[in-house]
Order: sequence, then structure tokens, then C-alpha cells
Amino acid sequence: MIVSISRFLALHPLTGYALAIAALLAAMLALSSVTGGRRVGPARGASMNLPFESGILPVGSAHLRLPVQYYLVAVFFVIFDAEAVFLFSWATIVRQAGWRGYGAVLVFLAFLGIALAYLWRAGGLEWGPARRPARERT
Repeated sequence: MIVSISRFLALHPLTGYALAIAALLAAMLALSSVTGGRRVGPARGASMNLPFESGILPVGSAHLRLPVQYYLVAVFFVIFDAEAVFLFSWATIVRQAGWRGYGAVLVFLAFLGIALAYLWRAGGLEWGPARRPARERT
């Protein structure tokens, strides 16, 4: 039985990795539920329902209206961070990938360049107020 499992994992390393991650997550969740104490009901106390910010009681509302540009920058960061992950992983096997891998990375970079040009053209990178076109004087 153990020989067949090790043979299966040798043939399917991604499945083995996924199983190892699932086992690690299950162990962490089980340990946290066993070792963590919880207070429920009146034992919880009224102070447990208040947010705690470095010992200072909150004043006012915590809801802030942030401009949409903050979220756009976050999305751009995630997109281009994922790009960096793919490029660094490609860089580790650049010799084994050969010219096909080089061509695939060039296509990948071309798509990213097109996406960046589209975002730039659509005004996704503009931070200031939108400029109004100057009215023509007659």
C-alpha cells in the first residue's frame, strides 16, 4: 500500500503537494480549535465587542470613503506582482525551456504590455481630477 502511494506521488507531484497542503491546513485548524479558548455568553463581557486600537477607545465612524484609485492601484499591484512571480519562476528554468519558453515569455510580456497600454489609455493610471477639454473660443 505504501509503495503504491509513493509511486503515485512520484508520478503526480502536484497532487502530492496539494495533499500535503490540505493535511497541513487540517492540522492547523484542528490544533487551533483544541488549544484556543473561547468565552461565550455573559462571560464574554461588553468590552469584547469593542474594537481595540492600541488601548485607545474608538471615536467616530470607522467608515472612510476612499477614492477608487486606491483600489485600482491594489488591483494593478496584484496583476503585476503575479507577472513577477511567473517571470521569476521562468528565470529558474530558462535554459531547460529553450527558445519555446523564451517565445512564450515574450508573448506573455506582450499581453501585459497591451493591458498596461489599455489601462493607461483608459485613464486608469490618472490620480488627479479629470481634465476638461478647453472650450474653443470664437
